[in-house]
Amino acid sequence: MSASRGGRPDKRRAAVRLRRARRRKPSSARWLERQLNDPYVRAAREAGYRSRAAYKLIGLAETADILGPGQRVVDLGAAPGGWSQVAAERVGRQGRVVAVDTTAIEPIAGVVVLTLDAHGADALDRIRAALGGQADLVMSDMAAPTTGHAPTDRLRVTALCETALDLAEPLLAPGGSFLAKLRQGADSALQARLRRSFRRVRHVKPAASRRESAETYVLATGYRGDA
Repeated sequence: MSASRGGRPDKRRAAVRLRRARRRKPSSARWLERQLNDPYVRAAREAGYRSRAAYKLIGLAETADILGPGQRVVDLGAAPGGWSQVAAERVGRQGRVVAVDTTAIEPIAGVVVLTLDAHGADALDRIRAALGGQADLVMSDMAAPTTGHAPTDRLRVTALCETALDLAEPLLAPGGSFLAKLRQGADSALQARLRRSFRRVRHVKPAASRRESAETYVLATGYRGDA
């Protein structure tokens, strides 16, 4: 199969080579060529997902039991909605998915969309009201614009992860899970905090993450709650 909702994309197709264009910068040509040859970009388009990132979550969900029927899920930094689409498929009609982003998101079947700033004073109350109960999973694929300076980029992504964790802890039910993007070499204080709050913390890199990317994901399971 070339693509499926839950399957791995077909990587056997012949590579696409672009002809040079006078007005196209070399960097733009390389980006476009990479997109055209990316099996996850092609698979997402064919399967109806809004981004190739959907396959990152599919891979992570297959690695760990973090998405299942009837669960309540919060997707932070959800635009354009690929992760929320996957979550809605996995939790089914008995579950609940709340997508949160500062950017407006086109409606997604089975998903409650909130346009708000995760840093806002009323963010927690609005998410909790939309969720209608405690969350089984809070996930974040939020990313800051890169500067090209690795330490700065790492700090920015770590700060976003901390913001996600600030929201996750009061939302999660005991035993719940937290999934968030980081960069390699994550902050030790954040790691210590996660280990205090969850029974198991590990770092995972799904197959859909590009090999040259420094991104990784922290998966924390078994939320301790007030224990």
